[in-house]
This record gives sequence, structure tokens and C-alpha cells, in this order.
Amino acid sequence: MSSDQRRGEPSSRWSDGSIFRGISKWLQKTKLTNDGKFVKDCPVIELLNFDNKFRVDGFRELTHMRYTACTSKPDNFKSDSFSLRQKEFNRRRIEILIAVTMYDEDKTQLSRTLCGIAKNINSLCSREDGTWIKNEGWKKVVVCIVSDGRKKISQSALEYLSALGVYQEGIAVESIIDRKVEAHIFEYTTRIPLENSDIIVPIQILFCLKEKNTKKINSHRWIFNAFSPILEPKICVLIDVGTKPGSNAIYNLWETFELHPKVAGACGEIVAMKGRGWYKLLNPIVSAQNFEYKISNILDKPLEHVLGYITVLPGAFSAYRYDALVNTDDYESPLASYFKDEAYDSKPIANGSFSFIKNTYRNIKSVFAANMYLAEDRILCFELFTKRDRDWLLYYNKSSQAETDVPEEISGFISQRRRWLNGSFFASIYAVFHFNNIWKSNHSRARKIFFIIQIIYQAFNLLFSWFALGNFYLTFHILCNTLANPQDLIPLPWDPSIGETIFIILRWVYFILVTGQFIFSMSNKPQSSKWVYYISLLCFAIIMGYTFFAGSWLTVNGFIYEIIPNIKNHGSIAIFYNDIFWDIVLPLLSTFVMYFVASIIMRDFLHMILCIIQYIFLIPFYVNVLNVYAFCNVNDVRETDEVHQLDKIVISDEGEIYQVPFSQPKNKNEQQDTGQANTNIHQRNKYNDRKMIEESRKVFRACFVLFWLFSNALLIFYVIAFVGTTLEQNFSQRSRTSIYIAVILWSVAGLSAFRFFGCITYIFKYILIPWYSSFSSS
Repeated sequence: MSSDQRRGEPSSRWSDGSIFRGISKWLQKTKLTNDGKFVKDCPVIELLNFDNKFRVDGFRELTHMRYTACTSKPDNFKSDSFSLRQKEFNRRRIEILIAVTMYDEDKTQLSRTLCGIAKNINSLCSREDGTWIKNEGWKKVVVCIVSDGRKKISQSALEYLSALGVYQEGIAVESIIDRKVEAHIFEYTTRIPLENSDIIVPIQILFCLKEKNTKKINSHRWIFNAFSPILEPKICVLIDVGTKPGSNAIYNLWETFELHPKVAGACGEIVAMKGRGWYKLLNPIVSAQNFEYKISNILDKPLEHVLGYITVLPGAFSAYRYDALVNTDDYESPLASYFKDEAYDSKPIANGSFSFIKNTYRNIKSVFAANMYLAEDRILCFELFTKRDRDWLLYYNKSSQAETDVPEEISGFISQRRRWLNGSFFASIYAVFHFNNIWKSNHSRARKIFFIIQIIYQAFNLLFSWFALGNFYLTFHILCNTLANPQDLIPLPWDPSIGETIFIILRWVYFILVTGQFIFSMSNKPQSSKWVYYISLLCFAIIMGYTFFAGSWLTVNGFIYEIIPNIKNHGSIAIFYNDIFWDIVLPLLSTFVMYFVASIIMRDFLHMILCIIQYIFLIPFYVNVLNVYAFCNVNDVRETDEVHQLDKIVISDEGEIYQVPFSQPKNKNEQQDTGQANTNIHQRNKYNDRKMIEESRKVFRACFVLFWLFSNALLIFYVIAFVGTTLEQNFSQRSRTSIYIAVILWSVAGLSAFRFFGCITYIFKYILIPWYSSFSSS
């Protein structure tokens, strides 16, 4: 056996991957390593040349792509003696592992992400300090692309990877002798040309094509439990395909960990992709999402940064310190908790005593875990911050920006928000009910108190989101009903009968729309019912417009006919005793002023001018469509997919090893019939178990939605029956309806004030003070 064959490299006779013509058209002779692993080096056509200033260790890094058929689970990758090509290169200390997770994205999204990464690696190659050596920075970075399922990956994405030399068609195998292949691993150092630059920077790419679709959290298991123990990176940067990191964004994240040893995780600012000339903002769906992203980056993330615990480091662009993830003591590591419920056990229990109760509990637990891990990044953040005997922190670095594409069509928007809403809801419940984990950490007493305050804030948000359906309807009902009834001091814009007719029509339209959301959410996918959701969006926007008009009319005329005369009679203090001013004007004005001030201080306020109107008009769509669709699909937990067969590696009777295509005909009909019968029985039992699980999940979904709907309906009934539905203009006594409106609007203002306080603290502590210190020293 030649030296090439001992290293798992094919001899030149078989390196072209052609069919072994000497035996038959069905067989291809293949070489295995001494420990039975299928590792194959395949030559790559040279399309681009390196700049001479980039030194490469060994010619095979450029000329050959290595394929490994991994038959191991990710947790056993290292213990089963699987390795990566980077370990063969001397003195390559990996600083950054960039993990790119993908599903079915096309080549446009993939190329956008890889080009952004290439620009960042090129920037690293231009640095020269203690860690980064000029023109050698690319050796400290590995880009790991993990695709979730061979059946799901886009063909155009595979063609793009083939053009880069990272992937080759026709060399992957399904099994090695009697062991199934779990993942197909391709390794190659490629080159990606940069726009407006003659420099072609080398990029070490590790492409892991999983055999089955086992969800994003399993992709993270491959990254953290399989590849990271081999590469031992300092930080792991997570990027979703379609996200384009900005200039120096990856270096800025790395620098955060370098300057702050207690930081376990960090994220940058996620920016919605607006297109050239910001033409995408003409789409109200994109505008509303852009407003959400901006407000989150201006108010939410700074607040959480000040408190030390960021509830979610966005999977689209974030980074983790690898040493903080792994186990360094006798206790369970954050990764162990993170992956604990990935393969949740939902197999039915055999008949016996209390079998129904046990099955019900197990299925509730499995549905809860499945939805919770739709927001797997929230779970990991919680586990890191509350890690036993440690005091890890989570940071937000505003200077590190990444641009991501947002859904532009209503069907994609609804599908995305289903995952986000269900994931964040169940993950938040997990964090609230496990808040006592903080006492086992080594955080200071002040930090623990801040965490408890943050958990209370999170619990209040949960309660507010649970009753959002009822609260929004009541706000619409009270404001529009007030406009439909004559007032003593405030005139109506039309005859009272017209206002009452408009209110009755809109109320019935509202009822029909909400009822339709429940019907369509439980029986149709957004892709097949786009026209229903577009009509709903338009109708809810009209309802929101009329509600906004009613509130504005009451506010403006309240000033003219109620507040100003009372100020003349009782002094300026009389303004604080007026229901309209206190219950509507002041909380709403305070909220918008805080939004504007925070945006101006952060030097990012165009969204307040260009996108706030679109967001306001889409608020009822968020509440009545997105929430309903999300909760009506808590049972939508897809299992792994079956995929078509690939070639197999077998051993003949003479002991020779062959690669057998899946289409090889079988000669033993009796064995074929027996095997087919056994397969049918196995599939039938598997189908029955799966059907039972799906039915139990639908029962859970029905009970969950019924309880949610009943609690909101009970709130609406109580307010309408016992509180009232009309705002009364009473200078001396506040009505119950005014108190209810005040509670709702002041709750919104209070939450905004809490976030605004965090924003101001972040600006002074982490922006102005460091800037002043550096200015004074200079």
C-alpha cells in the first residue's frame, strides 16, 4: 500500500472519481483508511491564483478538496478518531471559527454572506499586532458551513460551492460497510474575489452537509461538539446564511472578548437590508421590520448590556467564547444543558397503569421543548449567564454591524414570526421559572439583583403579550365607541348615527377577521393563503387608521374644549386632572418622545421619520395575525426527513472494498422480498407511532389555544360588562374606563422608560466616558 493510501488519499489511478471500468459499470473500487474511515482527496481545477504574499503550507491545500464520510454522531466525532485537515498544518492556532448555518437558501444569499466574511478576513490580513500577523490572518480563521439536510439544500447553493472548489458531485456515499453516514464533510482552502479589489484572500472552508434535516440546534451540535474540540478556537462566530457582516464586524466582536475576559458572548447590531436607495422601505412589511430592528438595537440591547444579561444573542450574527461553553468543572456545562432536550423523547408509552397520563405529560414536555428550542439562542444565553460558580457576562457591541435580509412577502414574514414568537414565548417561560439558577453563579450581589429585576421585567412582558389580543380589541372598542356617542363638551366630526354605523361595521369586520385567522391558521400554510393575509393586513390597517383618528380627535378636541377652559378657570395644574391628557396624551407622548430622543442620541433616527407610520398601521396585524398563527401552530414540530440513497461502501466475499451505486440491481429475489416485508412492517409501526404523537400534539395545541382565547375573551367580557366602553369627559372624577386605558398606555410608557434608562446609561458609560478618556489622554 502506498503512502498516499495509508493517509486515506486515493492513488492517482482513482483520483478522478470515475467508475471503476475494470470490473463493471456498477462497481467503483475505493480505498479506506486503516481504521475503516472513508477519507478521499479529490483534485480541484485551478480557476484563481493566490497573491504571492499569502504563504500556504503544502500544495495539497490548494490543489485538493478532502471529503470525509462521517459515520459518527457529533458528540463522538473526536472520540471516534475523526479529524480535520487543519490539524495537519503546523502552528495554526485557530482564533475564530465562523459557523454559517443554512437550510434551503440559494446561491445569492450564500454568496452575500461569504463575500462579507471574505472582506473581514482580508481586513484581518492587513493587521499586524500580537495576535494577527500581516498576510497570515487567514490561517487563524476557519469558515464552517453546516447545511441542515442533504434533501433540503438548494441546488444553486451547491453549484456555487462547486465553483469555489468546496464541493464535488458524485463522491458522497450513504454508508461505510454497515455504518450509516451522518454527515458529509468537505474541506478546501478557496479564494473569493472581492469587489473593487485585486486581492484574492485565502479562506479555509469546512462544509458539513448533514444527511438528514435535524434542525438548526443539531447544526450547532456539530459546530460546538464535533468541530470545535478539534479546532479549539478562541471564539465561535455564528452567522445565518443571508446575513452580511459589515467591515471589521468580526474583528470588533473578537476584540470585545480580548478586552473583557469575563465576556462569554457578544453580539453586534443587526440591520435590515433596505436595498439600493432604500427602495425596499416602500414595502410596509420591510419598513415595519426595519423599525423593530432599530428600536431593539437602540433601546433593548443597550438596557440588557448594562444589566449584563442579554436575553438573546441573535443567531444571525453573534459570537461565543468557546472556553465558556465547554465544561471546566464537575458541573454540567452550558452546552450540555443547551443540547439536553434536542432529541426530546416523544415515543408513546406502552399500555399500562397511568399510561394516558404519562403519554400526555411526555407529549406536553416534548411540544414545550420543541417550541422552546426554536429560540435556542435564548436558552444558551440563559445557561451561560447562570453558569454555576462562574460570573460570565454578555455584551452588545454597537460598532459591529451585520446586514440581514428580512422577509418581503407576507407568507415568509408569517412563517418567520411563528418560529420567533413561539420560541421566545416558551424560552422566556423557561427563564422565568428557572431564575433561581442565578444563586448558584459567582455573580456579585448587585448583578444578581439586576438579574431579578430583568426577570420581573421579562415576566411582565410575557403577561402583556399573553393578553395583547384582548387589550388591543378593547382599546379599539373604547376609542371608537366614544367617538360614536355624543359628548357634552367635545363635538363629533359627524352626526352620531354615522359614527355608530362606522363602529358597528368595523366591529363586525374585526370579529370576522379574527375568526378567520383561527380557521386559516389551523388548516392552511401562509404560502397557500397569501391573499387571505393580504386582505387581513389591509382591513386591520383600516381599523388601526380609524382607531388612530378617534384617539387623535378626542385628544385635540379635549385640549380645545376641556383642558384650555379648565386651565383658565383653575390654573395650569388643572391639566393633570383631565382624563384625556393623563390617560392618553401623556403616556403616548412620553413613549414617542423617548423613542425620538434615544434615536437622536444614538445618531440613528431616520427610521422614526421613514418607518414609524408603517409600523403603527401594522400593529393590529402583529397582534391579531402573527400571534394567532404562532399559537395555532405550536404543534408544528417537524421530524427528520427521509432522503434518497447514495452510493455505499461494501466488502466483497474476497475482502475487496467497493463503492456500490444505489441503483445496483439485486439478484436474490427471495432476500429482496423478505427485506421489503420487514421494511414495510417497520415503516407501518413507525407511521402509527408518529400518527399517535401528532394527534396528541394537536390535542395540546387545541387546549393551549382554547385557554389563550378564553382568558382574552374573559378580559374583554369583564371590561365591557363591568368597566365600561366609553371615555367620559369628567373634570372632577375619573371613570373606570379611563383607569383601564391609563393602565394599558402607562404600562407601555413604563416599559419604554425602563428601556430608555438603559439606553442613556449605555451611552454615558460605554460611549461618552471612553471617548472622553481617550480624548483627554491624547
